[in-house]
Amino acid sequence: MTARTLAITSGKGGVGKTFVTANLACALAARGQKVLVLDADLGLANLDVVLNLHPKLTLHDVFTDKCTLEQAIVPAPGGFNVLLAGSGMVEYSRLTPEVRERLLRIIEQVAPRYDWVLIDTGAGISDVVLYSVSLAQDVLVVATPEPTSLTDAYATIKVLATQQERRSVGLVVNQAGRIGEGRTICTQLSAVLARFVAAKPGAQGFKLELWGEVAIDPAVRQAVLKRQLLLEMLPGSDAAQGVKALATKLLA
Repeated sequence: MTARTLAITSGKGGVGKTFVTANLACALAARGQKVLVLDADLGLANLDVVLNLHPKLTLHDVFTDKCTLEQAIVPAPGGFNVLLAGSGMVEYSRLTPEVRERLLRIIEQVAPRYDWVLIDTGAGISDVVLYSVSLAQDVLVVATPEPTSLTDAYATIKVLATQQERRSVGLVVNQAGRIGEGRTICTQLSAVLARFVAAKPGAQGFKLELWGEVAIDPAVRQAVLKRQLLLEMLPGSDAAQGVKALATKLLA
C-alpha cells in the first residue's frame, strides 16, 4: 500500500461523521493530496446526499461485476474522488465471506493510486463496521459532547482496543460548545478507558489521542441543507477552521 488509510467511524449515528469525512477530504485535497473517500456504510449510505451527487454506478455495481472499479470512482466537489455505496444495500449489511473479500480487494486496488483513502464506515459496532475499520491503518472516532454519543464512543473504542488490539485511536469532538471542550472529553474518556480497557489482555499501552475539535456552528446546517462542502461554501467559519486544523495535524 502507498496510501495512508484512515477509517472514520462513530459509536452512534447523527454525530456528523460523514460531514467530517467529506470536509476533511476537501481540506487534504486543498493541500495537494490525492484523496479517495470510500463509502463503507453499506446499509444507510448518505455521502452522495452530502456531496449532492447522483451516481449512475456505485459500490453495489462493483460488487456484482456490473462495472469496473474505475468506472464507479467519480470526482466530487472539493477536488477528491469518491466511491459511493448507494443506500439500502441490505444484502451487504451482513459480513459474509463475499463482502469481506470484495472490500479487501477494493482497498488493495485503490491504495497504490492515492495519498489518502478515507473509509466512511457505518455507525456502531456491527461486524461490517468493525471489518471496515480493520482494513485501515488508523482510526478516527467522531463524537459529540452529548452523553449518549460519549457512551457509544466509549463502547466503540473499547472494542477497537480489545478485539482489534489497536494501540491508539484518534478522537474528534464535533459540535464542541467551547474551546478546549474536546480536550476535556478526551481526558474523561481516557480515564475510563484506563480503568476498564487497559486491564484487558491485548489492550496494554492503549492511548486515545485528541486529533481535533469542530465548533458548533450554524454554518454547518446551512452547508448541509444546501448540500455543499462547508470548506467551499464558508471556508472562514469556525467549524471549517476546525476541520482544516484536523487536516494539518494528520499531515504533520
